[in-house]
Amino acid sequence: MPLGATAAEKKLEDRSPSGEDESIKEDGKVHTAYGELDDPDIELSEEERLVEDKKLVRKLDIYLIPWLTLLYLVSFLDRTNIGNARLYDLLEDLNMTDGEYYAALSVFFVSYSLFEPATNVMLKVFRAKIFLTVTMILWGICMTTMGLVHNFSGLAAARFFLGIAEAGLFPGINYYLSCWYKRRELGIRAAVFFSAAALAGSFGGLLAAAIASMDGIGGKAGWAWIFILEGLATILIGIASYWLVHDFPDEARFLTPAEKARVTKRLKADGQASARHEKLTKLHIKQAYTDWKTYAFSVVYSGCDGALYAFSLFTPSVISNLGYTSTTANLLSVPPYAVAAVATIYVGWSADRHQQRGIHNISISLMGMVGFCMLIGSSNAGVQYAGIYLGALGIYPAIANTIVWGSNNVEGVFKRGVVMGTVIGYGNLNGVMSSNIYIDPPRYYVGHGVVLAYLFLFLFCGSIVTRWLLVQENKKRKEGKRDYWVDGKSEEEVSLLGDKRPEFIYLL
Repeated sequence: MPLGATAAEKKLEDRSPSGEDESIKEDGKVHTAYGELDDPDIELSEEERLVEDKKLVRKLDIYLIPWLTLLYLVSFLDRTNIGNARLYDLLEDLNMTDGEYYAALSVFFVSYSLFEPATNVMLKVFRAKIFLTVTMILWGICMTTMGLVHNFSGLAAARFFLGIAEAGLFPGINYYLSCWYKRRELGIRAAVFFSAAALAGSFGGLLAAAIASMDGIGGKAGWAWIFILEGLATILIGIASYWLVHDFPDEARFLTPAEKARVTKRLKADGQASARHEKLTKLHIKQAYTDWKTYAFSVVYSGCDGALYAFSLFTPSVISNLGYTSTTANLLSVPPYAVAAVATIYVGWSADRHQQRGIHNISISLMGMVGFCMLIGSSNAGVQYAGIYLGALGIYPAIANTIVWGSNNVEGVFKRGVVMGTVIGYGNLNGVMSSNIYIDPPRYYVGHGVVLAYLFLFLFCGSIVTRWLLVQENKKRKEGKRDYWVDGKSEEEVSLLGDKRPEFIYLL
């Protein structure tokens, strides 16, 4: 270290290549910006520590990821199954026009977006198992009632309350996972979790085709049974969640006291304030809404989320207009979603390994843009179907990657909750746009063109600009140009700065 080294450089030199503070001393304490923490592995060798760490992460994966993935699969299935139901005379039976159908789609995203920012805070205030269980039961009830409506007003009302009930799940679980895993471990977990959205599209087509065969049973149409059966399944899964969703690390019953300490140690070594308790104050709100990253990631996320809802809601209709029957169109929508699910997991793994989330976003968006250019430029059914594959590959992996990218670069329990709730809420508000652009069958030039613009302007260009800004900020921190932020502050005051601590290095 040169004599003229800055304070920031000295702090950075003490950190591992992954950005972790590994200052475990001989007294059995982990010394971090948050104070000292007892080391549960004080008597273990370094190799034994690594073995215990891998065992712990494996245990977290087993207890957390599968059930959370199922919850999101059900959530995305319930919000998008109306696209499958439309193919089975939904509009005709409810005497609805195309405009009313688009309005019913839109109203979901209005309530969903308005209630999203507050839900992350609610998840922290209330126990996770209580919050998620109540949320699922309520949206299961809303989904079931969609199969009992008789007109546009009833459908729109059910969709509105469905949006309120579902608002907490996606941002809540992404925030929840960030309170268990290190920043460099989060990408693949979030990707597995979000791959459920693609699986929902795949599974939804198969399920809709099977359930629609119940047409006429009990005097109900096939589309009604899609809503009723899927809603009842959601209620049952919600009830089971009370026993299968686990609270935050310090309250998790499946962890031993030593494992709880180890989880907390890992988060503190990763420089995360998520490892400690906080109380919500006005400072957290101010920090969130005066941070440029809140708005940068909102723009990037809107680029993939607006495209996502357009794709998931209208893919069955696009395929149907290629000349296929309703059931065949639903079945043909299965393979693109399945491929997108695999790609989502691969991108999550790759971004974790290389710690380059921005580059992955840029590459993904190019693939999606090619796909939608194919949909616009060719009338050949084979070319258009291939374009749907590329479109799925360019949209679904970017959702999880963008959320993790944003979450990685925001520190502080409540600040992260507010920021990510805002980012996801703004992104989902674009679902209103997505619900109203596929208006010119059979080629859908307007819809495909708007999605292409979203992918280029917001996802592609937004990712380039955001990554460049993060690179510039990291450069200033490494050169010591942000050290003055901590001058005259106590250790506690420095810890409250979160990601504005000079030694906090952004992930690109």
